[in-house]
Amino acid sequence: MAWDLLSGRRLILASSSPRRAWILRQVGIRFRTVAVEVEENAEEGITPGDYVLTLAERKARSAASKLREGVVLGADTIVFFQGEIMGKPRDAQEAVEMLTRLSGNIHEVYTGLAIIDVGRGRIATGYEVTKVKFRPLSAEFIVNYVKTGEPLDKAGAYGVQKKGALLVEWVKGCFYNVVGLPLARLLGLLRELGYGV
Repeated sequence: MAWDLLSGRRLILASSSPRRAWILRQVGIRFRTVAVEVEENAEEGITPGDYVLTLAERKARSAASKLREGVVLGADTIVFFQGEIMGKPRDAQEAVEMLTRLSGNIHEVYTGLAIIDVGRGRIATGYEVTKVKFRPLSAEFIVNYVKTGEPLDKAGAYGVQKKGALLVEWVKGCFYNVVGLPLARLLGLLRELGYGV
């Protein structure tokens, strides 16, 4: 089976993330979204890789349960810093606290992917890790950035593809992973399921 980037219509994105949708559109993968609501927590002491895999699979299975066929993609992204998993901030104050901690430091971004071929009952999972270094940020800069509202729906309280690019000194690894969807890993998992690109 060939995975046609230009006319493929079978991918179902189990996410309401506009960033993941944007990435898929940029490379010509046609898709539709299925809204899912899952508990975004996992057992204590779990590794960041297992954490994002658990949530990505939970999202994919939730969407797949509503379907009889299709290829479902679930994804989850977190920031990992000093032994702590950082998801989306609860409010502006927590966003300021996260960015203050990350200022001038290196952190890791993890994205887990789970792809379920509903008709064939097969699943492929994997995750990507990217290192990101923030430049030193003043308290005023952080507060002004948070006031834009951009950080409030993003893991680690920043979006590298927009104004948050001003926070970043360098990225080592997959840039699209930091946005929320590592393309190379996604294509590799599709190949595992027999979809050539």
